[in-house]
Amino acid sequence: MARPTSFAIAVTWATLMALTTVVEANLDVGVNWGTIASHPINPSIVVNLLKDNGIKKVKLFDSDSWIMGALAGSKIETVVAIPNDQLEKFANDYDLAKDWVKENVTTYIYDGGVDIRYVAVGNEPFLTGFNGSYIKLTFPAMQNVQKALNDAGHGDKIKVTTPLNADVYESPSNQPSDGRFRSDIHDTMKNIVHFLSSNNAPFMVNIYPFLSLYQNPDFPIDFAFLDSSGKSINDKGKTYTNVFDANYDTLVWSLKKIGEGDLKIVVGEVGWPTDANKYANLELAKRFYDGLFKNLASKKGTPMRPDEKLEIYLFSLFDEDMKSVLPGFFERHWGIFRYDGKPKFPMDLAGNGNDKMPVAAKGVQYLEKKWCVIKNSIEDLTSEVSQIDYACSLSDCTTLVFGSSCNDLNARGNFSFAYNMYFQMQDQSVEACDFGGSAEIVTKNASVGTCLFPIQIVSAGQKTMMNVVPFVFTIFVTILFSVI
Repeated sequence: MARPTSFAIAVTWATLMALTTVVEANLDVGVNWGTIASHPINPSIVVNLLKDNGIKKVKLFDSDSWIMGALAGSKIETVVAIPNDQLEKFANDYDLAKDWVKENVTTYIYDGGVDIRYVAVGNEPFLTGFNGSYIKLTFPAMQNVQKALNDAGHGDKIKVTTPLNADVYESPSNQPSDGRFRSDIHDTMKNIVHFLSSNNAPFMVNIYPFLSLYQNPDFPIDFAFLDSSGKSINDKGKTYTNVFDANYDTLVWSLKKIGEGDLKIVVGEVGWPTDANKYANLELAKRFYDGLFKNLASKKGTPMRPDEKLEIYLFSLFDEDMKSVLPGFFERHWGIFRYDGKPKFPMDLAGNGNDKMPVAAKGVQYLEKKWCVIKNSIEDLTSEVSQIDYACSLSDCTTLVFGSSCNDLNARGNFSFAYNMYFQMQDQSVEACDFGGSAEIVTKNASVGTCLFPIQIVSAGQKTMMNVVPFVFTIFVTILFSVI
């Protein structure tokens, strides 16, 4: 998610109330369900969590059979997805697309099956960070998958789209009315947009006001929120009080300039992280969501589309401790629920300010109440730096960085936190709490203040190793300074 940003374009990379409240509010809100976690929650528990909180739409990043099986009969509207690494084969071979549709769509289309609405072909495939790898592949893959859906008899209901990062359009003046699609992909975008229009499919875009704030130290903080508390800007008689509306309407203008100004737009991802950056915390996340829900409840749309009912998918459902941190350490903390399905803060999806804690996941099982910490007898911490480096390279130490919830730990606390994260990641294996003899297992909660030393849950999936090399050295330096 390496994302450039501007004043008008929050370019990006990445509960809710009781069911009765959601029905009354009638807001078109879904959630992204990501699974890049060392210990994912059982899909059946997740589906019950969605139902308990009245969440009626979910967007996936693949078409995992276990998840799809859990969604069957739930009546939750579902977006299934084809990852970027599969675009080439579907672009070049219609038969493969037909086989995919048979296995991942037709299989679940039956009375009491999965209510599939969209197939997301690729995920932000035109990010500048991909260096054009998917520019020539995405559109033909979309065409083949839609043709396969049509030939299977699903095309009237299930539409192909592709979730695009907001960096596919730009505004040289930072005014929405100057919005236009990027020059290097202009012809491709024009073809995709006309294709979407001809198939009655939406343009799906990911918008992240947080990243405008994160990437630009001069960005006016209040403009990142939807509570109209900051200065406004004027563009051709339209007033903008927040970057979300400005970003959205920059897209509207970009579509308008290629003759598709009325194309339906779905916001595929929007949210606010809660840790691992000075702007990523519970207070600001709550402020963002409060403003977003209130704005949606007002049904006022955006200045360019004032009567439009916005359709959005929150990013994200859970924290994911194995996501890449290349875009920023906050990448593992987008969840409105913690890793274990516990809600982080009160919300009111109706936008009326009647906050209450969302319903937590039920039936989650935890490992034993044990923590791994550095021994009190270890006095020379500098001799153990390699141990903390190792622990963080194979776990998640993102909450130790500057501005994070565990940033105030002392040197010993940093070591204990890192040791415990590795210990939990390894399912509390005794061998995982050794670190050259410098660590020990304790049964007293090691958490310090607001810094949670978590106990991991019983995993619903097989654990895989994560690629954290770029992260190791940064966290290493951060902790090293604390030690010295």
